Amino acid sequence: MTSVLPGALAGRTADWFRAHARDLPWRRPGTTPWGVLVSEFMLQQTPVARVEPVWERWMAEWPTPSALANASRADVLRAWGKLGYPRRAMRLHAAAAAIATEHGDRVPSDVDVLESLPGIGSYTARAVTAFGYGRRAPVVDTNVRRVVARAVHGQGDAGPARVKADLADVDALLPEEDAEAALVSAAFMELGAVVCTARTPRCTRCPLHTDCAWVAAGRPAYTGPRRPAQGFAGTDRQVRGKLLDVLRAASRPVEKPALDVVWSDGAQRDRCLDSLLIDGLAEQTPDGRFLLGGTAPNAEH
Repeated sequence: MTSVLPGALAGRTADWFRAHARDLPWRRPGTTPWGVLVSEFMLQQTPVARVEPVWERWMAEWPTPSALANASRADVLRAWGKLGYPRRAMRLHAAAAAIATEHGDRVPSDVDVLESLPGIGSYTARAVTAFGYGRRAPVVDTNVRRVVARAVHGQGDAGPARVKADLADVDALLPEEDAEAALVSAAFMELGAVVCTARTPRCTRCPLHTDCAWVAAGRPAYTGPRRPAQGFAGTDRQVRGKLLDVLRAASRPVEKPALDVVWSDGAQRDRCLDSLLIDGLAEQTPDGRFLLGGTAPNAEH
């Protein structure tokens, strides 16, 4: 374990962040907690470069929770485009409705209240509290866990998540003052994303280089348990995405053959189409055609 004091780790990372943080639209002055919440939904398992243009269009179209809540499910799914995991869009739509009706169109600032909203888990709730309201809340993602594993514990990677222990690790590193703690949370996340990366860490550019326990130990290879890598090619997720691409692009219901051509395995294709219907991402008309969920005249708005 590193001998450097936690306050020094936090301070150095914060100073680095002030000088080197990426200019991301949801970090700019004037971004509302709603804008932060939207960014967190979009950034789940999706690269920043893909999220930026979608987030900017989304916020121009739906700058408040009530604006999104009043949009049709089909419009929301079309705007989500190819960000992946479209159920996230539906969960955000549901969260917007709850915020609009139950919280006066204002995103809550309390972690527990946020976690009670549809589709919002512990990480997202803490991220909104910290980045949307500038409050002290340990925010732990894969990048943060890797920084702590290396700098504090001398391990090459963090291994499987340990929710309570991970939160305690980060909490011990945060300053007590709200605004500075929120800044440090963002700084740890940024450091893991662009410098202390999983495969090619740029240790000589790291503000923690001289006191990093992993560097001091000679950067030993990580030999602990790992999460299995998730493939994409040939999965139901890929097939569902191809089917949704057809429905998003269509201005009217499409015949079944238009969907059949996107995937040769008929059993897998039909299973995926059924799952889209069950999830509400697609709908079927009385005459057997298909359209994007929320497009039909009697769909919920």
